[in-house]
Amino acid sequence: MDLSSFSAHQLIDLLDRQELSAADCVGYFLARTDDQNPELNAFLTVAHESAMDQARSIDQRRQRGETVGRMAGLPVAVKDGICTEGIRTTAGSRMLEEFVPFYNATAVQRLLEADAILIGKTMMDEFGMGSSTENPHFGNTRNPWDPQRVAGGSSGGSAAAVAGGLAPLALGSDTGGSIRQPAAFCGLTGLKPTYGRVSRYGLIAYASSLEQIGPITRSAQDAALLMEICAGHDPSDSTSAQRAVDDYTHQLDSDIQGLRIGVCRDHFGTGLDSEIGVALQEALNVLQSLGAKLVDIELPHASHAVAAYYVIAPCEASANLARFDGVRYTRRAESSSLDQMYSRTRSEFFGQEVKRRILLGTFALSSGYYDQYYRKASQIRRLVKHDFDTALAEVDLLVGPTTPGTALPIGQWEDDPLSMYLADVYTVSANLAGIPALSIPCGTDANGLPIGMQLQGRPFAESTLLQVAHQYQQQTDFHTRRPD
Repeated sequence: MDLSSFSAHQLIDLLDRQELSAADCVGYFLARTDDQNPELNAFLTVAHESAMDQARSIDQRRQRGETVGRMAGLPVAVKDGICTEGIRTTAGSRMLEEFVPFYNATAVQRLLEADAILIGKTMMDEFGMGSSTENPHFGNTRNPWDPQRVAGGSSGGSAAAVAGGLAPLALGSDTGGSIRQPAAFCGLTGLKPTYGRVSRYGLIAYASSLEQIGPITRSAQDAALLMEICAGHDPSDSTSAQRAVDDYTHQLDSDIQGLRIGVCRDHFGTGLDSEIGVALQEALNVLQSLGAKLVDIELPHASHAVAAYYVIAPCEASANLARFDGVRYTRRAESSSLDQMYSRTRSEFFGQEVKRRILLGTFALSSGYYDQYYRKASQIRRLVKHDFDTALAEVDLLVGPTTPGTALPIGQWEDDPLSMYLADVYTVSANLAGIPALSIPCGTDANGLPIGMQLQGRPFAESTLLQVAHQYQQQTDFHTRRPD
């Protein structure tokens, strides 16, 4: 049985009916990972022993007639920037190469309480700072659709694992598009929840006011399942929203007749690949055929979002990464003095992109420059949020491109970080505004590479995004297509 072609819901059904044991299910995906990961480099750490032990325990509980969790026996991959008790968590950096947390992130703990099985930690750009998962320390993650191309980033390992059939679903994190962009590049469904919807406790911080943990799956139906497990208030996270979790799965089957969908025509102009524009127009036609109404809207300050993001995010990174100094749980360089230890440790164990963003952030926060850079970027952030508030008062959600192009060849961004930053042009706004955003596949280009469509909604309206995505996926087959 080719379990890699099954959705998470189909696997859960087989497991619940005991037509498939948890040990066989987990063993299949571990064997597939052993076979495929040397080429894809999707996993940084594979938890063979603990995963099989947990699977056997679930099978024994089932045989005894005990109650098991909703995801009992289902393998899940987790981005390596999310803490896992007893399993190495590096955030893609040599700085944390030997770090083994003594606790689970809240999102991971909730998965384990539902009896999901953690099979490994996936590759990422170092500390989430990148859009390609070309990691200077642990190698490049390759796109299953074309191994000569990037999988996207920074959650590229999670996307490659799901697209390559190494795991049925995965957790990623999104600071400026790090779930949605790799989902678009790999033909998957990726959701960045509303800020505060999923606990950030246990997520190694890059830019605390922007990032969220979320699902990377094959379908909106599977994403809804993962959200129901992971979302909800967490007293360990002061930014966690005290708000009830919607029944995302139940709302999927509601039709979208009369739903008002906003389209920002500026996003279909200069800079967007023509094939993506055509695919998006065809997707909009499908949504119209389902009864949705298209409404032109404006986002006047969207063109400033990337510039604001790349001031705010490095400033927060400068503060968050100050703790990695060689004194406590990080690696430590050989040195003869305290100052030398700080300097050598951070110089030796941080990669170039991380150093670049720390320097940018430190400069922007320095005396005499704070008002000129960080304060102005924060003002633009408020304007971006106001644009979304205004638009979403008129429509139920927004639809547009996820990325300006499809997956690029490996190495193309190596000496051109500015082009990499500009690839986030359609995704960073949702993080600045704190709203939910979802990417789903809506076509392929001439090279057979997936194209992503982005849906953005009102705060805590993930159910609307998942509903529209599910209805679209009932009419199309892009989410069911697999790389050779």
